[in-house]
Amino acid sequence: MGKIKTHKAAAKRFSVTANGKVKINPCGHRHNLGLKTAKRKRKLRTAGVLSASMTPTARKMIQQ
Repeated sequence: MGKIKTHKAAAKRFSVTANGKVKINPCGHRHNLGLKTAKRKRKLRTAGVLSASMTPTARKMIQQ
């Protein structure tokens, strides 16, 4: 039986915490930063936790 490959795009975006939650960084913090306010860029620095309904799907893609 073949093994399931890791979805590389998902592996770059998600990481699993020690408690099993999936951590995700928000998008929009790569380019065009000059037109965004300091408050908006500061909010984009903080990581969030993926919702409980999406967690099994993301964990299956990154194999953890």
